[in-house]
Amino acid sequence: MIESDTVKLLRECDAGIKMGIYTIENSMEYAESKKLIDTLENSIRKHKIIEDEIQVMLEKYHDDGKKPPAVAKGMSWVKTNFKLAVGKPDSAVADFIIDGCNMGVKSLAKYQNQYKSADEKSKDLADRLIEIEEKLSVVLRKFL
Repeated sequence: MIESDTVKLLRECDAGIKMGIYTIENSMEYAESKKLIDTLENSIRKHKIIEDEIQVMLEKYHDDGKKPPAVAKGMSWVKTNFKLAVGKPDSAVADFIIDGCNMGVKSLAKYQNQYKSADEKSKDLADRLIEIEEKLSVVLRKFL
């Protein structure tokens, strides 16, 4: 049960982190202020560090991970382009990414509760990912 829950939690972290990086990268092209761009680039670096750790753990279990659903990526693209095409770009970027952070935190917390038997290292990765998302959400509030 531990290995099964560990792999399942890692897969969800993998899909979530890929979705987060995809969303941030797509939103960055609309950002105007250097401060916002730097903030988003820093967040991508932090996400990629955890993404690499997740990949190492998944390889240990001979698992390829999980890609974000194509529908979610498509909806993200549509929402990004619609929401960011109108109004203040930095505010819209911040608002959009904050919404994504909140969804990510909520999903990861749900999966942590669902896969309680996961090993401590995978739980720690999920906790660190939640922490990055929560901190990014707070930092981005000043751009609203």
